[in-house]
Amino acid sequence: MRFSSKIEKCHLSPMRVFSGLAAEVEERGKKIYHLNIGQPDIKTPEAYFDVLRSFSEPVLAYAPSNGIPRLVDAVRGYYRTLGVELTRSNVLVTTGGSEALQMLMACILDDGDEIVIPEPFYPNYHAAVTLTGASIRPITTSPAENYRFAVREKVEACINEHTRAIMLTNPGNPTGTVLSEDELHLMLDIAKEHGLFIVCDEVYREFVYGGEKLLSALQFPGYEENVVVLDSVSKRFSACGARIGMLISKNAELMAQATKIAQCRLSVSTVDQLAAAALYDLDASYFDATRAEYKRRRDTFVRKLSEIPGVVCAEPKGAFYVMAELPVDDAAVFQKWLLTDFDDKGETVMFACGEPFYVTPGKGRSEVRMAYVLKEEDIARALDILAIAIKKYNETH
Repeated sequence: MRFSSKIEKCHLSPMRVFSGLAAEVEERGKKIYHLNIGQPDIKTPEAYFDVLRSFSEPVLAYAPSNGIPRLVDAVRGYYRTLGVELTRSNVLVTTGGSEALQMLMACILDDGDEIVIPEPFYPNYHAAVTLTGASIRPITTSPAENYRFAVREKVEACINEHTRAIMLTNPGNPTGTVLSEDELHLMLDIAKEHGLFIVCDEVYREFVYGGEKLLSALQFPGYEENVVVLDSVSKRFSACGARIGMLISKNAELMAQATKIAQCRLSVSTVDQLAAAALYDLDASYFDATRAEYKRRRDTFVRKLSEIPGVVCAEPKGAFYVMAELPVDDAAVFQKWLLTDFDDKGETVMFACGEPFYVTPGKGRSEVRMAYVLKEEDIARALDILAIAIKKYNETH
């Protein structure tokens, strides 16, 4: 029996690769502070569950392949508050932002193609790209330069005859980088000048902590054929389990191609679409409160990390992740040790190892991505444990 060469080039998710071992450890009674995955503990708005409880149709039928109009119109209404007018044909509802990513890559990439992405990047981009037969051309960044990448010379040095698209996450996962309006405009200019798609993963749009206005690539006129946005209810409304995302573009030909895949997979969950639509009726105060909570957590996280000798990190300006370099030789070896051979008063921590967030060989081996999705007191305790663990690990290894 043989397997696809493309699937064999893919990796397990660094956020979940130790999940099996962690489950065994927890069954034996050890408590783990999960900093490895971006699963918010913010309460999912009650409006979502109200719709689920009130659903009374006698038959649970297929939804339209491109999405239930109620949800599509709710998404359009949300973007209208950003000054963006969309038609129904500009929005395709997907099973989470992950399916939107996979659909898009299947539509725009082929064997031997390249897509330019700043690294470190969300590791699932690698699998979605690799399964098309294409590859990632990285724009390398570093914490010393606050992971900035929107520099014409840096970007254009990565573009060649194989390039089909540029992709970015704004605000960034895993770095927390937030593009300024001028930086985003520059990226759009470069894409248009070179005849490329520019794919903007904007699922963390609300989570910016410096008073920046909410920004979408769709707000800039003149780039309609180039811009593709990936969006989701997962992080914005703390509804990861709903698995409702969307692919958004004013490029009519692209959306027609994506519809072929949408029809192939039939439809997205009917009841979850209806429930997700209700989330878009929430008042702006919901986001204000959530943003303030994550800012407090961010501040606690950065302060506690700065107290650990040898840790290097840049303060994230958005999303809810910190990318940090630890004073250990190999983050993956250290993580396994944290689970199997270490505890402090019966407790330990998990993070996502940094190497899979890069494609440049050797990059990220001592780096980790951690999510500040726990309460402040839990964050403080988790990072105290991390400090104790680093000291003990380096004394014994």
